[in-house]
Amino acid sequence: MGDFMAEIIINAMVEGGSASAGPPLGPALGPLKVNIGQVIAKINEKTKGFKGIKVPVKVIVDKDSKEFRIEVGSPPVSELLKKKAGIEKGRKEKGEVVGDIKLESVIELAKSIRDKSLSRTLKSTTKEVLGTCISLGLNCNGKPALEVIKEINDGKHDTLFSE
Repeated sequence: MGDFMAEIIINAMVEGGSASAGPPLGPALGPLKVNIGQVIAKINEKTKGFKGIKVPVKVIVDKDSKEFRIEVGSPPVSELLKKKAGIEKGRKEKGEVVGDIKLESVIELAKSIRDKSLSRTLKSTTKEVLGTCISLGLNCNGKPALEVIKEINDGKHDTLFSE
């Protein structure tokens, strides 16, 4: 049996392509005596496709050799939606509308997360994404997202879901 304590895992949310040696990474990496500059450079290289989006990363450090590897997770749906809708923040209070997004954009996003969703169909995944729109205060096609979910349930947008 090997030494199961040889690896230390640091989980952090960083902005794609813009991680820095400041918090949350610097203070966590410092005591591990790894080359923080190299770790940050590797994270930024691996996350540059997510510019402007917060993305989860795992830094796995071997305590003995000081070698590290980076694993990049999937950005939360809320972050992807904010980027697509061109908004910086979700709503502050219930009922507040912070923006609008086209149903086609929601479906496009649903397609991109399909493999991570527990939903069986694109239609279900789209409704999942619309649920996040509700939380963020994003309308869809100029209407509350809940209304669009009802329209999808009623088959009104079926032509958009040919898989």
